[in-house]
Amino acid sequence: MQRRTFLSTAVGALAANTIFPSFAIGKPGKSANSKLNIAFIGAGGWIARQPYEQGCAEENLVAFCDVDRNLCAENMKNWRTTQPFFDDFRVMLDKMHKEIDAVVISTPDHTHFAATLMAMERGIHVYTQKPLTHNIWQARTLVKAKDRYKITTQMGNQGHAGDGIRQSVEAVRADVIGDVSEVFCRNEGPEMGSMHFANPATMPPPSSPVPDGLAWDLWLGPAAKRDFYVDYLPKKWRSFFDFGSGMLGDFGCHTFDTPVWALDLDPPTVIECMAREKSLDGVIPTASHIRFHFPAKGNRGPVILNWFDGPQDWTKVGRIDQFGAQHAAHLGRACWMVGTKGLLGCGTHAGAPVILPDDLRKQWQTNPPAKTIPRVAGGPFREWMRAIKGEGPEPGSNFNYSAKLTEIILLGVLAQRFNTRIEWDAANARITNHPELNAFIKEPVREGWEYGEKL
Repeated sequence: MQRRTFLSTAVGALAANTIFPSFAIGKPGKSANSKLNIAFIGAGGWIARQPYEQGCAEENLVAFCDVDRNLCAENMKNWRTTQPFFDDFRVMLDKMHKEIDAVVISTPDHTHFAATLMAMERGIHVYTQKPLTHNIWQARTLVKAKDRYKITTQMGNQGHAGDGIRQSVEAVRADVIGDVSEVFCRNEGPEMGSMHFANPATMPPPSSPVPDGLAWDLWLGPAAKRDFYVDYLPKKWRSFFDFGSGMLGDFGCHTFDTPVWALDLDPPTVIECMAREKSLDGVIPTASHIRFHFPAKGNRGPVILNWFDGPQDWTKVGRIDQFGAQHAAHLGRACWMVGTKGLLGCGTHAGAPVILPDDLRKQWQTNPPAKTIPRVAGGPFREWMRAIKGEGPEPGSNFNYSAKLTEIILLGVLAQRFNTRIEWDAANARITNHPELNAFIKEPVREGWEYGEKL
């Protein structure tokens, strides 16, 4: 079916089968059932099933968009939807923005910004998967857009809505482990050749025929034109810096979340690539060690955060080894904060904390800190939707918070990519010791994909 014919048919089906409530943007009051009109940009695989199964299916799902018809065919079949389906989110938002209250954006990293900002400009509330953006200028621009358009935002680092991260933050703030000056975050990946990461023999990688059902030029979006490569999809685009951010982008937004919140970390002043495996230009390495230097703030002293990905002995770095021998069973945790009294560890997606040594943990369990942070019921999607309806507070991972977290991650990505030390002037959003790298703070985009220039 030709694209124009498909869209015409889809919009006709919309008119025939759907009655929109008065809750849509720009209309006074709520619908009788107080349901939101939600659209999906990115409708395939688990990344779309997650919002569907965790609250969005309880609302009115009014439109779907994906550049890969084959990837989302199973979801569309299982969801028995007759709502319009688009391959270009720009077309969807232009045609249907008056009928859409909110949108969940689950595209590859390099198209997060364009889809998110275009929706915000039309008064549509946004839930964007992590990392929020592909470069730092984009992250800061979305904060400006949030302030201008006054809409409800959320980034998809879902552990931020959990009880476990709140327990950790409350423990750190209550001085359970003492003053924290070191943090260790880790992930055993990337495992090249897995479903998530590719390691081509050459760069650029060899060309492959474009599969039927894939709108390849739309998938590229703002990125420079290139031939299709079979290992880009469905998930291995994360291996390529032009599209993804490697392990830091994939897991850093989850694993850094607890220390960034608990220690109120602003962007670091220095980011160092301490070690990395060799990789082809533009491809993430199979292992690296990145060190972030955060300045003192308030009553807290300076903090050094170490990130390790890939197989390596990270327990021999810094003061974490003082507890390593007797507590080896616990050290598989993804994040450890080292205090003057002990350690606090948590998982990749936050989760319930572990406190060491044993006597400190028992003391914490017997006399836990007060629950000073409100708990979230039902997870991050319901948190976001309640806020849109005026039934709850602003989501915890709103763009004011998640843009800062994303900026920290992206600075690490740059240090890793170029195997260097970066000195960061956050006030002016400039790399001062390698000015040539400032080209990556705001990356060039293809004609027709320019957004946010006037914010």
